[in-house]
Formats: sequence, C-alpha cells, structure tokens
Amino acid sequence: MEQSAGDLLRRTGLRSTAQRRAVLTALQGRPHATAADLEEHIAGTEGGSGTLSRQGLYNVLDDLTRAHLIRCIEPAGSPARFELRVGDNHHHLVCRTCGRIEDVDCAVGAAPCLDPIQDKGFTVDEAEITWWGQCAPCRNRAAGQPS
Repeated sequence: MEQSAGDLLRRTGLRSTAQRRAVLTALQGRPHATAADLEEHIAGTEGGSGTLSRQGLYNVLDDLTRAHLIRCIEPAGSPARFELRVGDNHHHLVCRTCGRIEDVDCAVGAAPCLDPIQDKGFTVDEAEITWWGQCAPCRNRAAGQPS
C-alpha cells in the first residue's frame, strides 16, 4: 500500500480507527479475502485478538467499500470477497475446482468495457466480468499430472 492506512482513511474523510487500519493492513497481500479470512488474520496478529467483533468487521468492510477504499466481489457460490484494487477497470478469473481468483486487466481499459444491447433507461457506468474455468494446478491434478 503506497499510502499508510491512516492516510487513506483521512483522505476519504473516514476516521482512522484501529479497526479500519487493521482491515486495510490485513488486505495487503491477501487479494480476494473473505470476511472470515480477514477475521482470522486480524485475530492472529499481535494485539488483534478481541479488538474487532464479527459485526464490527462487517461494519468496517461496509464503510471501506462505500468509501471506495476496497472493492467487494461476489462470485456465484462463494462468500463475498474483498480487495484493495479499486479505481481501475479489471475483471476476475475463478477456478471452479479450488475457488482461486485472479485479477485480469480489462482489454478495453475504460469502463464500461461492454454495452448492453438494451440499456432499459439505465446510464451504464460499469460492467463486471467473471470468467469461470479451471486453474492449471487443478487441471493437472485432474489429469494425474504433477502440479
């Protein structure tokens, strides 16, 4: 994270609380983390245990999402996932076998990269694309090959 968590929070007008800083810090190096992943990580950090209730975590995730500091994605059949990569137009690859998620830069660049055939009166500003398939390690395991 180029800026400190506290600087990011202040820039968006949010108070820099220990809980918000803990969530932003936990998301570093953990793209596409679930709330459970974040809860486990924060509880395991020094001084983290007991500092953030489950409801408190969800409140922080909601605050950070509304402030556009984090992005929430919800692949079908998966719990909501959170990432720090915001403000660009990227998409996701999801492995049907292990659930691994990878970012994919948009080939077009600017949002929305797709336009609906009929806009039904909407002003479209974003298109979210998820490709589903099988990652190489899962494909190799299924074929009996080493990963």
